[in-house]
Amino acid sequence: MFALIESSVIQSHPLRLSLSEIEYLEQEKLIVIDLRLFLMDVNEALVFDPESRELRFCEPDEAPNAEQLLMSYINDFFFLEVNGERVPLKIKKKRLKGNGIDTALGIVFEHHHDSPLNTLKIKNAVFTDLFFDQSNIVYVHINNDSTSLMLDKKTPSHTLIF
Repeated sequence: MFALIESSVIQSHPLRLSLSEIEYLEQEKLIVIDLRLFLMDVNEALVFDPESRELRFCEPDEAPNAEQLLMSYINDFFFLEVNGERVPLKIKKKRLKGNGIDTALGIVFEHHHDSPLNTLKIKNAVFTDLFFDQSNIVYVHINNDSTSLMLDKKTPSHTLIF
């Protein structure tokens, strides 16, 4: 029993962290969201096994329901509201980067937004339901101004006013 517990502890990555970058490209009237999550955490959240290969994100034989499961989870724990209206998230592309326990799943969303940004509410509570020490770093780039935020279980959202 001890060896099994020790083995699973060794296999978990040490950081409880996600990273997202949100950029508003004014000339293109485009909001680009790049969300990066540890693949082990994604698997833990979706299939309750951090080492699962069941969903096979970004592989030629990706599970047919993988993207649907991912979006169901993300929509519960991550969103943007622009000027009080929730931005619909649709995956533009996905990618894997890194190796082993450090593999990250990158997800890019794009949304066309014609009117000026007055407010931007960001909620990033991914994995706070699973890990008490989860932190979610958010970088926001709008009109040559950058802001960084640290969101967590106690502070899952923040609103920027322009």
